[in-house]
Amino acid sequence: MRQHIEGVVLVVILLVVAGMAGAASFTHVHDWTMANSPAGTADWFGWANAAISELVPIACALVIRRRRRSGESTRYPFAVLTAAVVLSLSAQLAVAKPGISGGLLAAVPALAFMALVKLVLSTKPQPAPQEQPAAMVVDQVPVPEPVAAAVPVFQRLNGAIPSGVVK
Repeated sequence: MRQHIEGVVLVVILLVVAGMAGAASFTHVHDWTMANSPAGTADWFGWANAAISELVPIACALVIRRRRRSGESTRYPFAVLTAAVVLSLSAQLAVAKPGISGGLLAAVPALAFMALVKLVLSTKPQPAPQEQPAAMVVDQVPVPEPVAAAVPVFQRLNGAIPSGVVK
């Protein structure tokens, strides 16, 4: 029960961080896109670019988790995830105020999200405890005593040897 509660708390934390990191990153990517787009580019293009670049890491995380459960390779989804985080980080650094503190503050959303994704995805799922079947109890069957081979069955039944049976 405790593991279940911890798992739920971890998911809530991840969702909150992902939501906040996503909001900050969406804004940074939007602003970066619009600052580097030709004059007259519609505002929706900045938001579309932000949505694409920020939702790809979430999709990659889900694909990685599914592939891990099925034993498939996770190399490609991890490569795409890494590229998407680098793009997001680049956008955040591009709109940051010059200096170390500006860069660090701008990078926090992407770095926090990447760290939590790595933390959650690197944890192997625990198998559900399986109930052990009760040990089978086998009734003890008594072993019959050996029968004397020299005495015919008929003699044992009534004590007499029928005619035609040689003793």
